[in-house]
Amino acid sequence: MMIKIFIADDHPIIVKGIKNVLEENNIQVIGTAFDGQAAFNFIIKEKPEIAILDVEMPYLTGIEIAKMCKKHNSKTKIILITLHKQMHFYTESKKYNVYGYLLKEFALQEIRDCVISVKNNIPYFNDKLKSYLNFTDENENILRNLSKKELRVLKLVSQHKTNKEIAELLFISVRTVEKHRGSIILKLELSHVTNSLLIWVQKNKHLINY
Repeated sequence: MMIKIFIADDHPIIVKGIKNVLEENNIQVIGTAFDGQAAFNFIIKEKPEIAILDVEMPYLTGIEIAKMCKKHNSKTKIILITLHKQMHFYTESKKYNVYGYLLKEFALQEIRDCVISVKNNIPYFNDKLKSYLNFTDENENILRNLSKKELRVLKLVSQHKTNKEIAELLFISVRTVEKHRGSIILKLELSHVTNSLLIWVQKNKHLINY
């Protein structure tokens, strides 16, 4: 399988373990690094197809690298690995178009499947992490039913914007905002009681791609 992979983690044993698993599956590892700055420099210079990055590294974190790659319009797809099941890591990773997110305890078992999925432009997120964050395929499918404009309204609702503020930000009328909110409530199968949408958004912020 001709996929050029780069790996960065400040624990050499983790790097060696992932590298061995990938190479055993005929996946080419073209480079490794043990800190974030070296990792970013390699990605920009060598342009690997996929970079597997530890979330927490010296100099630059995996998320900071993903952010910088997005700013530089890098086409390298990022897979993040971490020891921690923390909400803000997941939220930030979605924000910067990360394609995969694995917990280190499962990384060696899942890395091959994750790489193949990402290679095929299919995001891969560890099932244990999804469960921890109350992330389900059903919820994800529900969000796919929303239009782009409805998703933008939903994001602004999550930021506690009023209908008037949303209308001004999206250059539409307040009446149109109300229609979008009504449509979102129907598609999410929520009740029409006051604040039902806001309550749902606060419980499911991790599903929204900020």
